[in-house]
Amino acid sequence: MDVIVVPLMRIDMVKGQRTPEEIQKVMQLAYDLTRKDLGVPEDDRFQVVTQHESYEMKLMDAGLGINRSDDVILFQILSTPRTMGQKKFYCKDMVEAFGREMNMRPEDVMIVFATNHAEDWSFGHGKQQFLDGEL
Repeated sequence: MDVIVVPLMRIDMVKGQRTPEEIQKVMQLAYDLTRKDLGVPEDDRFQVVTQHESYEMKLMDAGLGINRSDDVILFQILSTPRTMGQKKFYCKDMVEAFGREMNMRPEDVMIVFATNHAEDWSFGHGKQQFLDGEL
């Protein structure tokens, strides 16, 4: 089955760093880039923002010398497989766009991809819409 499942994006950030309007801007910018770079159709939007106390987020540098601030955002993208090229371009595009539009440092934009498949989704009613032919 060659179904491209829309990504579920989890967005984690430190509580109190952004206004509600800024959080909406983060969500919109990430959605726009996901549509542009990963080919997500319009209105296929699944995003969840979770805010944490600063002591609840430890995003170490893995020995890379990355010095993160409390402005850090972790984007977790759960999606059907994407090409290495798409993911590489998306990560670069996200860092550039968040720097330009939100004045964020490249060190504070962290992105993680995880893969799932069409049979892993149920949008409601206990159905698997991709498998049932509804999508």
